[in-house]
Amino acid sequence: MNGIETDRLRLRCFTEADAEFVLKLVNDEGWLRYIGDRGIGNVEQARAYIGKMVSQWKEHGYGAYLVALKETGALLGLAGLFQREGLDHPDIGFALLAEYRGYGYAWESSEALLRKGWDRGGFTRITAITVKENRASIRLLEKLGLKFEQTMRLPGGEQDLERYAMARPA
Repeated sequence: MNGIETDRLRLRCFTEADAEFVLKLVNDEGWLRYIGDRGIGNVEQARAYIGKMVSQWKEHGYGAYLVALKETGALLGLAGLFQREGLDHPDIGFALLAEYRGYGYAWESSEALLRKGWDRGGFTRITAITVKENRASIRLLEKLGLKFEQTMRLPGGEQDLERYAMARPA
């Protein structure tokens, strides 16, 4: 659960103290549109959501990082590797508050996650899922080197998702 630093960003694990930020992030228009409503309407529910993210670390050894600007400490969003039902390999995901999109922060944090996954995680393959309408995420996934594989649904899901993937670089 060690943090990651890039030129501009600091990625760290979430704590319960981040609940107000998580409440804001999961209710951001972009999150609701492209990721979906998680039914988190108050700080207590946000703390429970953080607990789920932390449990992923304990169970799988990887999970979500809070993404912050190194220089100011401003909280931007999250990026992480997730184990999802219906996917056989870690799934890279990211979400930033609207005011921080378009500055390369999602690419910078995701690229650092991929390096860590290949180097220290020992992963042989990483996947990503997104809705077809999320063109910005698709462009980012392709820039990271992931390629479209198929349209699919996660178990119990009602929405078609585009699955992208890449094998460990040689």
